Amino acid sequence: MAIEVFSRYEKKYLLTEETYHWLLERIGENMEPDKYNKDGKLYNIANIYYDTPSDALIRASIEKPVYKEKLRLRSYGVPGMEDKVFLEIKKKYKGLVNKRRTTLKLFEAYDLINNGLDPEDAPYINKQVLSEIKYFLQMYHLEPKVYLTYDRQAFFSKTDRDFRITFDTNIKTRRYDVRLEKGNQGELLIDNAFWLMEVKSSEAVPMWFTELLSEKEIQSTTFSKYGTEYKKALTTKYHIRKEMEGELLCPRQFIQQQLQQQICYPSQLSLV
Repeated sequence: MAIEVFSRYEKKYLLTEETYHWLLERIGENMEPDKYNKDGKLYNIANIYYDTPSDALIRASIEKPVYKEKLRLRSYGVPGMEDKVFLEIKKKYKGLVNKRRTTLKLFEAYDLINNGLDPEDAPYINKQVLSEIKYFLQMYHLEPKVYLTYDRQAFFSKTDRDFRITFDTNIKTRRYDVRLEKGNQGELLIDNAFWLMEVKSSEAVPMWFTELLSEKEIQSTTFSKYGTEYKKALTTKYHIRKEMEGELLCPRQFIQQQLQQQICYPSQLSLV
C-alpha cells in the first residue's frame, strides 16, 4: 500500500547528463532501485495541477512565502476512468514538505473536484484525507490548470527507507486536454540534456551522499516544475501581446508585473 501521509525535507538539483551518470555510478553501494524501475527502465508519472481562475496558488508559491499549498491529481502511467489515481494536498512550511493523499478511481476524482460529488465508501479511500481535500475544494474556486508528466528513476537507501533520490527527465506539459486519460504528450519544459534530481529525507542527508555532492560541486536549486511552467506560459503570453500591440516592457519586467497582479495568499482567497 502506498504511503498516504508523510512529512519530509526535499532538495532539488539540475544535473547535466554527465553528472547524472557520474552519480549513478557511485550511489549503488548505498542505494537500491525502486521496485517500479524494473530492469533499469524509468516509470512515467502524470499530474494535473489545480488552481484558481487567477492562478492565485502558484502566484503565491512563486513569491516564496513561509507557507504554501497546492492540490494535484497524480497517476502512474496513463490511466483509464476505472483505474486508481492519487488526489493529493501538498503543503510546505519552513522547508518541511507535508503530503496527504488518498486513492480514488479516476472518475471518482473528477466527480469530486469538478462536480462536488462524494465517492462511494471503499476500502482504498483514506476518509480523513478525503475530508481535508473536500474542505480545500470548498475553500478555493479551483479548476484544472496544467497537465505535467515526466519519466522517473528512483532509489531508496538500503539502511534508511526515509532517504530517497529521484531523477526526472522528459518533463512535458500542456494546457489543453488537461485530463490524465488523454495521454502523456506535451511540450518539453526543459531540455532533455538535463535531469532534475530530488533528494528526499525526513532527517539529515547521509554523510556519504553529502560528500558526493561536495566532490562534484553540485549545488541545489529552487526549481519548481509547475512554477517554471507558469513562468514559461507568461513568457508566451508576452510574445503574443507584443505581436498584437507592439513594444511592451522587457520580458522579465512583464512577468514580474503579471505576478504582482491579483496576487493573494490562501487566507485572502474568496470562499465558496
